[in-house]
Amino acid sequence: MNSIEYLQKVLDRKLQATSTDFKRYLFEKIDWRDRLIGIKGPKGTGKSTLMLQHIKEAFPDTSEVLYASLDDLWFATHAFADVVEDYYAYGGRYLFLDEIHYLDSWQTVLKNLNDNYPGLYVAYTGSSMLKMEKGKGDLSRRLMEYTLTGLSFREYLKFEGIKDIPVIELKDLLKKHKSIAMEIISDGFKVLPAFVQYLKIGYYPFYKDIYGGYTNRLQNVVNHILENDYAVIENVEQSTIKKAKKMFMILAEQVPQKPNMSELYRELDTDRNQGLKMLYALEKAGLLSLLTDTPRKLSDLSRPEKIYLNNTNLMSAFTMQPNIGTMRELFFFNQLSQSHQVTYPPKGDFLVGGRKKSFDQIKDIPNSYLAIDETEVGFGNKIPLWMFGLLY
Repeated sequence: MNSIEYLQKVLDRKLQATSTDFKRYLFEKIDWRDRLIGIKGPKGTGKSTLMLQHIKEAFPDTSEVLYASLDDLWFATHAFADVVEDYYAYGGRYLFLDEIHYLDSWQTVLKNLNDNYPGLYVAYTGSSMLKMEKGKGDLSRRLMEYTLTGLSFREYLKFEGIKDIPVIELKDLLKKHKSIAMEIISDGFKVLPAFVQYLKIGYYPFYKDIYGGYTNRLQNVVNHILENDYAVIENVEQSTIKKAKKMFMILAEQVPQKPNMSELYRELDTDRNQGLKMLYALEKAGLLSLLTDTPRKLSDLSRPEKIYLNNTNLMSAFTMQPNIGTMRELFFFNQLSQSHQVTYPPKGDFLVGGRKKSFDQIKDIPNSYLAIDETEVGFGNKIPLWMFGLLY
């Protein structure tokens, strides 16, 4: 076991620095009894922390566990297969792998681990860009896969120690939003200042460690995704990475928009096929959100009706003068799309507006609602925008 002494020391240090006071919404949903568990999500959403929290709570004796971050330079001189063989030979049964996409032929490796090591439990984290391909010895049938997104507004309030609000189902929110809002603010809690702060810095959990350098950190995250994750997972050339960066920056200044894709392709010196592939890669990476007029199939690479950045924090960091109306639309789209299908309607966009909006724009649409900003409590079919951040 001397070959993995370094990994054990790294794990012990990480666990000492890992707090279990606050856990993401996904923590209680994962059934850790499954033999193969995958946790995907955009970089910076807390996948590694979630895994370390489970190890800390479930394994008082860390000698039972092998944890490895596969982007660690240690693996430049140590073969992963030999490490696993050594660990298993000494009775190891719980393998936790961070950043699985940095492991060559990671899908084949997972299949071998599942087939050749009886009783071995494997959990891994990876980029939201990862896709388990179906084929011979289809591993997707044995994999329990979960996706972790950024903090909801509800989670942000709990993370900050401001307010602990239970998850609200959408059907309950639509029917009982006024009574729910009244209960939340009954102790004098001022929700709107917290909401404004969340839109700027509350989506990625790491904000708490670097308040002053949050924008720089977000820029570094985007660069890492494009220069490392995108390059490794999609096996693209440097010229494609440069074009993807340019695409992201162009869209960051222009969203939301009904995209003129031909003009965008010309500016990027690319064709429709490559342009759409880059666009949807940026979406899978958690950098963009694409709105279509019909529910999308996995293989559908058609032109979206509207393009947004993925979340309001990215918009604040990469847009010179963020438009408040766009911020409202983006927040609504982001929070609803985590667990609901959101599409582009024949009228309007998401039917989100400020306090002065009336029902004129939706009066002919049955079962319609207005999400309104800058108000704590709604009335009838007018629901405060911030309440759509309580859904997960």
